[in-house]
Amino acid sequence: MHISGGCHCGAITYEAEVDPAKVSLCHCTDCQILTGTAFRASVPANKADFRLLTGTPKIYVKVGDSGARRAQGFCGACGTPLYATSADDPQVYGIRTGTARECARLLPRRQIWCDSAREWAMNVGPLPRFAREPG
Repeated sequence: MHISGGCHCGAITYEAEVDPAKVSLCHCTDCQILTGTAFRASVPANKADFRLLTGTPKIYVKVGDSGARRAQGFCGACGTPLYATSADDPQVYGIRTGTARECARLLPRRQIWCDSAREWAMNVGPLPRFAREPG
């Protein structure tokens, strides 16, 4: 599936070919902190299938529990997280699905690092729903 997207302010744009069956939610504590919420949603794209069209992301390198160095690509102007990849040998880019124009078609198929999931994040279905923020 072809996707395109970018950051909130429009300074960085990209396009990629992805397999929508590989969308996942990650509940690890790094993803919770880096997204500022309970989990992150991403879809992998091979290096050959990912292309920046405009702008240059800022990179923050995080060392994971495994010892792997992960490069977090984000917009330096608006702060939008765009992807993560290996800091040492980037072969696969974990694109943040919320940055893709096609995000409504990128449905999560699995959840990982559920041991560190926020309990409430596993069952939000019963919460009251509003079309917009109530006044």
